[in-house]
Amino acid sequence: MTLEEFSAGEQKTERMDKVGDALEEVLSKALSQRTITVGVYEAAKLLNVDPDNVVLCLLAADEDDDRDVALQIHFTLIQAFCCENDINILRVSNPGRLAKLLLLETDASPGASEGAEQPPDLHCVLVTNPHSSQWKDPALSQLICFCRESRYMDQWVPVINLPER
Repeated sequence: MTLEEFSAGEQKTERMDKVGDALEEVLSKALSQRTITVGVYEAAKLLNVDPDNVVLCLLAADEDDDRDVALQIHFTLIQAFCCENDINILRVSNPGRLAKLLLLETDASPGASEGAEQPPDLHCVLVTNPHSSQWKDPALSQLICFCRESRYMDQWVPVINLPER
């Protein structure tokens, strides 16, 4: 590996870390402002009723989910709808970390599974625009720019790995 290749790889890693940090900030603000929708079905309902206020769509799946044909069909339909309606899309590769960020982590102890509620569906998360302008939020602006740059490079659904903290 040459020094130039190493430097380019390090810059890409640093950039992805910044995008991950921006995503964490956007999700934190969306939670506090109650501008977040969680779940494939709930997201589909919101996209049907009010797509103009959706500023970000997160599709979360781990390796096991990648083999779920029904989920992949849902993802394809949601992606197509978002592209047609100019909604920025990101794919999150670690739903467990997303659950922690959204404060939706469930108790995973063996005794807790009996009679426990179904864990929340984190496969699709929508962030809607509060009544203030999205461009006033630097973290959201950074995500939107990242999505736009990715589309210019023909990467329509960039993948983000949220680092464990």
